[in-house]
Amino acid sequence: MRTCEEPRPPNGQSPIALAAGQSEYGFAEKVVEGMFIVVNSITIKIHSKAFHASFELWQLQGYSVNPNWQQSDLRLTRITDPQRGEVLTFKELTWQTLRIEADATDNGDQDPVTTPLRLITNQGRIQISLKRRTKDCNVVASKLMFLLDDLLWVLTDSQLKAMMKYAESLSEAMEKSAQQRKSLAPESVQVGEVQYCAQQSWAQPFGGSPSASSIGQYFDKHDMKESSYHLLISRLDLHICDDSHARESGALKHGMLGGAIQLTFRRMAFDYYPFHRAGDACKHWVRYSEAMETRGQWAKKLVSEFQSKTEKL
Repeated sequence: MRTCEEPRPPNGQSPIALAAGQSEYGFAEKVVEGMFIVVNSITIKIHSKAFHASFELWQLQGYSVNPNWQQSDLRLTRITDPQRGEVLTFKELTWQTLRIEADATDNGDQDPVTTPLRLITNQGRIQISLKRRTKDCNVVASKLMFLLDDLLWVLTDSQLKAMMKYAESLSEAMEKSAQQRKSLAPESVQVGEVQYCAQQSWAQPFGGSPSASSIGQYFDKHDMKESSYHLLISRLDLHICDDSHARESGALKHGMLGGAIQLTFRRMAFDYYPFHRAGDACKHWVRYSEAMETRGQWAKKLVSEFQSKTEKL
Protein backbone atom coordinates (compact mmCIF):
# COMPACT_ATOMS: atom_id res chain seq x y z
CA MET A 1 0.00 0.00 0.00
CA ARG A 2 1.12 3.55 -0.68
CA THR A 3 -0.24 6.80 0.72
CA CYS A 4 -1.75 9.16 -1.86
CA GLU A 5 -0.97 12.86 -2.08
CA GLU A 6 -4.58 13.45 -3.17
CA PRO A 7 -7.49 11.19 -2.13
CA ARG A 8 -8.85 8.86 -4.78
CA PRO A 9 -12.49 9.08 -5.94
CA PRO A 10 -15.07 6.72 -4.33
CA ASN A 11 -15.14 3.13 -5.53
CA GLY A 12 -18.73 3.34 -6.76
CA GLN A 13 -20.86 0.23 -7.07
CA SER A 14 -19.82 -3.10 -5.59
CA PRO A 15 -17.51 -5.03 -7.98
CA ILE A 16 -19.10 -8.27 -6.80
CA ALA A 17 -22.53 -7.09 -7.90
CA LEU A 18 -21.23 -5.81 -11.24
CA ALA A 19 -19.37 -9.06 -11.97
CA ALA A 20 -22.54 -11.03 -11.25
CA GLY A 21 -24.54 -8.84 -13.63
CA GLN A 22 -26.66 -7.27 -10.91
CA SER A 23 -26.97 -3.71 -9.67
CA GLU A 24 -28.31 -4.32 -6.16
CA TYR A 25 -27.71 -6.42 -3.06
CA GLY A 26 -28.45 -9.99 -4.07
CA PHE A 27 -27.29 -13.59 -4.17
CA ALA A 28 -23.67 -12.87 -5.18
CA GLU A 29 -23.15 -10.53 -2.21
CA LYS A 30 -24.62 -13.09 0.20
CA VAL A 31 -22.35 -15.85 -1.12
CA VAL A 32 -19.18 -13.74 -0.70
CA GLU A 33 -20.25 -12.58 2.76
CA GLY A 34 -20.78 -16.17 3.88
CA MET A 35 -17.21 -17.23 3.14
CA PHE A 36 -14.98 -18.31 6.04
CA ILE A 37 -11.43 -17.11 5.35
CA VAL A 38 -8.31 -18.54 7.01
CA VAL A 39 -4.82 -17.17 6.23
CA ASN A 40 -1.74 -18.61 7.92
CA SER A 41 0.30 -15.43 7.51
CA ILE A 42 -0.15 -12.10 5.78
CA THR A 43 2.24 -9.15 5.37
CA ILE A 44 1.07 -5.63 4.56
CA LYS A 45 3.70 -3.04 3.60
CA ILE A 46 2.86 0.66 3.67
CA HIS A 47 5.03 3.25 1.92
CA SER A 48 4.90 6.97 2.66
CA LYS A 49 7.15 9.86 1.70
CA ALA A 50 8.36 10.09 5.31
CA PHE A 51 8.40 6.45 6.48
CA HIS A 52 7.68 2.86 5.55
CA ALA A 53 5.84 0.37 7.77
CA SER A 54 4.90 -3.29 7.75
CA PHE A 55 2.09 -5.24 9.41
CA GLU A 56 2.50 -8.99 9.85
CA LEU A 57 -0.44 -11.15 10.94
CA TRP A 58 -0.40 -14.85 11.79
CA GLN A 59 -3.41 -17.18 11.86
CA LEU A 60 -5.86 -14.64 10.48
CA GLN A 61 -9.51 -15.68 10.34
CA GLY A 62 -12.47 -13.78 8.90
CA TYR A 63 -16.10 -14.84 9.18
CA SER A 64 -19.66 -13.61 9.50
CA VAL A 65 -21.33 -13.28 12.90
CA ASN A 66 -24.74 -12.33 14.24
CA PRO A 67 -25.39 -8.93 15.89
CA ASN A 68 -24.25 -10.43 19.23
CA TRP A 69 -20.85 -11.26 17.67
CA GLN A 70 -21.41 -15.01 17.76
CA GLN A 71 -21.03 -17.50 14.92
CA SER A 72 -24.44 -18.81 13.91
CA ASP A 73 -26.67 -19.51 10.91
CA LEU A 74 -25.63 -17.28 8.00
CA ARG A 75 -29.22 -16.08 7.64
CA LEU A 76 -28.88 -14.48 11.08
CA THR A 77 -25.72 -12.54 10.15
CA ARG A 78 -27.63 -9.92 8.13
CA ILE A 79 -30.63 -7.73 8.86
CA THR A 80 -32.57 -6.47 5.85
CA ASP A 81 -35.28 -3.83 6.16
CA PRO A 82 -37.25 -3.57 2.88
CA GLN A 83 -38.94 -0.34 3.95
CA ARG A 84 -35.64 1.47 4.50
CA GLY A 85 -33.99 -0.27 1.59
CA GLU A 86 -30.94 -1.01 3.74
CA VAL A 87 -29.12 -4.08 5.03
CA LEU A 88 -26.86 -4.56 8.07
CA THR A 89 -24.00 -7.09 7.98
CA PHE A 90 -21.58 -8.09 10.74
CA LYS A 91 -18.03 -9.42 10.36
CA GLU A 92 -15.23 -10.40 12.71
CA LEU A 93 -11.49 -10.75 12.12
CA THR A 94 -9.25 -12.58 14.61
CA TRP A 95 -5.52 -13.31 14.72
CA GLN A 96 -2.96 -14.93 16.99
CA THR A 97 -0.04 -12.50 16.64
CA LEU A 98 0.38 -9.02 15.17
CA ARG A 99 3.75 -7.41 14.50
CA ILE A 100 4.05 -3.75 13.51
CA GLU A 101 7.31 -2.12 12.43
CA ALA A 102 7.94 1.39 11.10
CA ASP A 103 11.12 3.16 10.05
CA ALA A 104 12.03 6.43 8.33
CA THR A 105 12.68 6.49 4.60
CA ASP A 106 15.93 7.73 3.07
CA ASN A 107 14.27 10.77 1.50
CA GLY A 108 12.01 11.56 4.44
CA ASP A 109 12.09 14.46 6.87
CA GLN A 110 13.34 12.29 9.75
CA ASP A 111 16.63 12.62 11.57
CA PRO A 112 19.66 10.87 10.01
CA VAL A 113 19.79 8.41 12.94
CA THR A 114 16.40 6.93 13.87
CA THR A 115 15.29 3.90 15.81
CA PRO A 116 12.75 1.65 14.11
CA LEU A 117 9.40 1.50 15.90
CA ARG A 118 8.31 -2.06 16.76
CA LEU A 119 5.21 -3.48 18.41
CA ILE A 120 4.26 -7.13 18.92
CA THR A 121 0.82 -8.02 20.27
CA ASN A 122 -0.92 -11.26 21.14
CA GLN A 123 -4.31 -12.32 19.90
CA GLY A 124 -6.86 -9.65 19.08
CA ARG A 125 -9.91 -9.09 16.92
CA ILE A 126 -11.72 -6.51 14.82
CA GLN A 127 -15.51 -6.28 14.76
CA ILE A 128 -16.96 -4.69 11.62
CA SER A 129 -20.55 -3.53 11.11
CA LEU A 130 -21.71 -2.26 7.73
CA LYS A 131 -24.92 -0.56 6.66
CA ARG A 132 -25.50 -0.56 2.90
CA ARG A 133 -28.25 0.37 0.50
CA THR A 134 -29.79 -2.64 -1.19
CA LYS A 135 -30.33 -0.85 -4.51
CA ASP A 136 -26.63 -0.19 -5.23
CA CYS A 137 -24.68 -1.83 -2.34
CA ASN A 138 -23.10 1.51 -1.40
CA VAL A 139 -21.99 1.78 2.23
CA VAL A 140 -24.07 4.35 4.14
CA ALA A 141 -22.41 3.92 7.55
CA SER A 142 -19.86 1.64 9.20
CA LYS A 143 -18.62 0.78 12.66
CA LEU A 144 -15.17 -0.67 13.35
CA MET A 145 -14.07 -1.90 16.78
CA PHE A 146 -10.41 -2.83 17.36
CA LEU A 147 -10.18 -5.03 20.49
CA LEU A 148 -6.89 -5.97 22.18
CA ASP A 149 -6.14 -7.89 25.37
CA ASP A 150 -3.05 -7.33 27.51
CA LEU A 151 -0.48 -5.23 25.66
CA LEU A 152 3.14 -4.57 26.68
CA TRP A 153 4.87 -1.79 24.77
CA VAL A 154 8.45 -0.67 25.42
CA LEU A 155 9.39 2.66 23.82
CA THR A 156 12.60 4.63 23.90
CA ASP A 157 12.49 8.42 23.80
CA SER A 158 13.82 8.43 20.23
CA GLN A 159 11.12 5.96 19.17
CA LEU A 160 8.47 8.14 20.78
CA LYS A 161 9.72 11.20 18.88
CA ALA A 162 9.81 9.19 15.64
CA MET A 163 6.23 8.01 16.22
CA MET A 164 5.09 11.62 16.60
CA LYS A 165 6.80 12.55 13.34
CA TYR A 166 5.22 9.57 11.55
CA ALA A 167 1.79 10.68 12.74
CA GLU A 168 2.50 14.24 11.66
CA SER A 169 3.53 13.11 8.18
CA LEU A 170 0.20 11.30 7.75
CA SER A 171 -1.96 14.09 9.14
CA GLU A 172 -2.13 16.03 5.87
CA ALA A 173 -3.25 13.03 3.79
CA MET A 174 -5.74 11.98 6.47
CA GLU A 175 -7.20 15.49 6.62
CA LYS A 176 -7.74 15.56 2.86
CA SER A 177 -9.38 12.13 2.98
CA ALA A 178 -11.61 13.21 5.87
CA GLN A 179 -12.72 16.30 3.95
CA GLN A 180 -13.63 14.12 0.99
CA ARG A 181 -15.65 11.73 3.17
CA LYS A 182 -17.43 14.60 4.90
CA SER A 183 -18.37 16.16 1.57
CA LEU A 184 -19.84 12.88 0.33
CA ALA A 185 -21.39 11.56 3.56
CA PRO A 186 -24.22 14.12 4.00
CA GLU A 187 -25.50 13.44 0.49
CA SER A 188 -25.68 9.68 1.01
CA VAL A 189 -27.32 10.09 4.41
CA GLN A 190 -29.87 12.55 3.09
CA VAL A 191 -30.75 10.29 0.18
CA GLY A 192 -31.30 7.39 2.58
CA GLU A 193 -33.45 9.50 4.88
CA VAL A 194 -35.56 10.89 2.03
CA GLN A 195 -36.08 7.43 0.58
CA TYR A 196 -37.07 6.02 3.96
CA CYS A 197 -39.53 8.87 4.63
CA ALA A 198 -41.07 8.50 1.18
CA GLN A 199 -41.56 4.78 1.66
CA GLN A 200 -43.09 5.38 5.06
CA SER A 201 -45.53 7.95 3.66
CA TRP A 202 -47.10 5.54 1.19
CA ALA A 203 -46.86 2.51 3.47
CA GLN A 204 -48.64 4.04 6.45
CA PRO A 205 -52.15 4.35 4.95
CA PHE A 206 -52.23 0.64 4.16
CA GLY A 207 -50.94 -0.38 7.60
CA GLY A 208 -47.87 -2.43 8.41
CA SER A 209 -47.76 -6.13 9.10
CA PRO A 210 -46.45 -7.37 12.48
CA SER A 211 -43.49 -9.01 10.77
CA ALA A 212 -42.47 -5.74 9.09
CA SER A 213 -42.81 -3.91 12.40
CA SER A 214 -40.65 -6.44 14.23
CA ILE A 215 -38.00 -6.29 11.52
CA GLY A 216 -37.95 -2.51 11.80
CA GLN A 217 -37.53 -2.66 15.56
CA TYR A 218 -34.76 -5.26 15.27
CA PHE A 219 -33.06 -3.11 12.64
CA ASP A 220 -33.27 -0.01 14.88
CA LYS A 221 -31.73 -1.93 17.78
CA HIS A 222 -28.53 -2.67 15.85
CA ASP A 223 -28.56 0.28 13.45
CA MET A 224 -25.54 2.57 13.06
CA LYS A 225 -26.65 6.19 13.05
CA GLU A 226 -23.24 7.36 11.82
CA SER A 227 -19.82 5.95 11.02
CA SER A 228 -17.48 5.45 13.95
CA TYR A 229 -14.14 3.87 14.86
CA HIS A 230 -13.28 2.41 18.26
CA LEU A 231 -10.18 1.07 20.02
CA LEU A 232 -10.46 -0.89 23.28
CA ILE A 233 -7.42 -2.23 25.16
CA SER A 234 -8.07 -4.32 28.26
CA ARG A 235 -4.66 -3.55 29.80
CA LEU A 236 -1.74 -1.52 28.46
CA ASP A 237 1.70 -1.49 30.11
CA LEU A 238 3.69 1.31 28.49
CA HIS A 239 7.39 1.67 29.29
CA ILE A 240 9.20 4.77 28.03
CA CYS A 241 12.96 4.39 28.49
CA ASP A 242 15.94 6.64 27.91
CA ASP A 243 17.83 5.70 24.75
CA SER A 244 21.15 5.06 26.47
CA HIS A 245 22.82 3.52 23.39
CA ALA A 246 22.77 6.83 21.49
CA ARG A 247 24.21 8.79 24.42
CA GLU A 248 26.24 6.13 26.20
CA SER A 249 29.55 7.96 25.99
CA GLY A 250 28.08 11.26 27.17
CA ALA A 251 26.24 9.64 30.10
CA LEU A 252 29.37 7.88 31.36
CA LYS A 253 31.42 11.01 30.98
CA HIS A 254 29.11 13.12 33.14
CA GLY A 255 28.18 10.30 35.53
CA MET A 256 24.51 10.38 34.52
CA LEU A 257 22.08 7.47 34.44
CA GLY A 258 19.14 6.98 32.09
CA GLY A 259 15.57 7.18 33.34
CA ALA A 260 12.32 5.35 32.61
CA ILE A 261 8.58 5.87 32.99
CA GLN A 262 6.04 3.08 33.38
CA LEU A 263 2.35 3.76 32.68
CA THR A 264 -0.43 1.21 33.20
CA PHE A 265 -3.87 1.71 31.67
CA ARG A 266 -6.87 -0.55 32.27
CA ARG A 267 -9.85 -0.63 29.92
CA MET A 268 -8.50 2.19 27.81
CA ALA A 269 -10.91 3.20 25.04
CA PHE A 270 -10.81 5.62 22.12
CA ASP A 271 -13.99 6.51 20.19
CA TYR A 272 -13.89 8.55 16.98
CA TYR A 273 -16.98 9.85 15.16
CA PRO A 274 -15.64 11.61 12.04
CA PHE A 275 -19.02 12.68 10.60
CA HIS A 276 -20.70 13.92 13.78
CA ARG A 277 -22.01 17.46 13.44
CA ALA A 278 -21.73 20.01 16.21
CA GLY A 279 -24.92 20.21 18.24
CA ASP A 280 -26.32 16.82 17.14
CA ALA A 281 -27.52 14.27 19.70
CA CYS A 282 -25.01 11.83 21.20
CA LYS A 283 -27.40 9.26 22.70
CA HIS A 284 -26.42 6.64 20.12
CA TRP A 285 -22.73 6.80 21.10
CA VAL A 286 -21.15 3.66 22.54
CA ARG A 287 -20.18 5.18 25.89
CA TYR A 288 -22.95 7.75 26.22
CA SER A 289 -23.58 9.20 29.68
CA GLU A 290 -25.85 11.90 31.09
CA ALA A 291 -22.82 14.14 31.57
CA MET A 292 -22.75 14.59 27.78
CA GLU A 293 -26.07 16.45 27.93
CA THR A 294 -24.29 19.50 29.34
CA ARG A 295 -21.73 19.27 26.57
CA GLY A 296 -24.55 19.00 24.00
CA GLN A 297 -26.25 22.16 25.27
CA TRP A 298 -22.92 23.99 25.25
CA ALA A 299 -22.22 22.86 21.67
CA LYS A 300 -25.68 23.94 20.46
CA LYS A 301 -25.16 27.37 21.99
CA LEU A 302 -21.82 27.78 20.21
CA VAL A 303 -23.35 26.65 16.90
CA SER A 304 -26.22 29.11 17.19
CA GLU A 305 -23.82 31.95 18.01
CA PHE A 306 -21.65 31.01 15.02
CA GLN A 307 -24.67 30.91 12.71
CA SER A 308 -25.88 34.32 13.88
CA LYS A 309 -22.43 35.85 13.27
CA THR A 310 -22.27 34.23 9.84
CA GLU A 311 -25.68 35.63 8.88
CA LYS A 312 -24.56 39.14 9.87
CA LEU A 313 -21.45 38.83 7.72
